[in-house]
Amino acid sequence: MAKLICTAITSLDGYIADEKGTFDWAAPDAEVHAFINDQERSIGTYLYGRRLYDTMVYWETEGASPDEPPAVRDYAALWRAADKVVYSTTLLAARSERTRISRAFDPEAVRALKDSAGRDLSVGGAGLAAHAFRAGLIDEVRLFVTPVVVGGGTRFLPDGLRLDLRTVDERRFDSGVVYLRYGLRLPGDRG
Repeated sequence: MAKLICTAITSLDGYIADEKGTFDWAAPDAEVHAFINDQERSIGTYLYGRRLYDTMVYWETEGASPDEPPAVRDYAALWRAADKVVYSTTLLAARSERTRISRAFDPEAVRALKDSAGRDLSVGGAGLAAHAFRAGLIDEVRLFVTPVVVGGGTRFLPDGLRLDLRTVDERRFDSGVVYLRYGLRLPGDRG
């Protein structure tokens, strides 16, 4: 069975975008970007909310130029090779290859997708991820904590959610970014 992974670049105070909706402070440097790419190689399908898809569709046409840094070209190729499911009630047509639109998040359909997938899945977008967390679908959380406090905006994790996690991996980068990888603690876990 494939895992459903939730990955985010966050501020130290837990936001994925600031109060203005910007996230330029989250742009990874070459070292972090290359590491993210290595983490993304296992992903066969991305599950996106509409707003995150609108941001990520950039990779459909950009990042392939030989003038781009190697980590950017690598990520563009990884993104294009993956399937995408966009959850939206308003999007009329996909703007990228290998993409389908779903009008509603159905936890049972996602469970079936996990059961049948040959590669891991990734869920992105704070609203969509909240549905997946509440449905008990998330197997792993990967955070890239950026050394900035933005004071408000779009929170990565929803309020009212309790998760017991176990640390699987961690790494500190020269830029000050800290990578934290957590698995959900199962009954009987001690570590």
